[in-house]
Amino acid sequence: MMSDSIFTKIIKGEIPCYKIAEDDRFIAFLDVFPIKKGHTLVVPKVQIDYLFDLDDSLLSDLMIFAKKVSQKMQSAISCERIGIAVIGLEVPHAHIHLVPLDTVGDIDFSQPKLQLSAKEMTEIADSIRIN
Repeated sequence: MMSDSIFTKIIKGEIPCYKIAEDDRFIAFLDVFPIKKGHTLVVPKVQIDYLFDLDDSLLSDLMIFAKKVSQKMQSAISCERIGIAVIGLEVPHAHIHLVPLDTVGDIDFSQPKLQLSAKEMTEIADSIRIN
C-alpha cells in the first residue's frame, strides 16, 4: 500500500492549507512555494500518482473544477490569464498548477519561489475563495 502523499495529508486535515475550493472529489489550495502570487494547486482527493492514469470521467471533471477555480482567480488577481501546468514529478499525487500569468516567463518553475507571509497567503486565499 502506498503511503499518504502530502496532498492526501492536506485532504485529511492532517496538514493545514490555504483552501480555495473543495467538493466531494477535488480540492484547490494555494501552493506554499508559489512562483506567482495566487499560484494554486488543484488535486483530486483520490491519490493516483500520474494525471493521465485518472479515468476519463475524473480527469474531465478535474478540469471543469479547475476552470471554476481559474475563473475566480482571474477575477481576484490582476493578470492577463491563468496558465495551467502539469509537472507531476514532485509529489506522487496527480495535480495541476494554476498560475496567474502576464508573460510566458511567469510559469517558469525553475525561477526562485516567492516567500510570502502567512498573512499575505491568507489574504490571497480569502480574495479568491469559492464559497
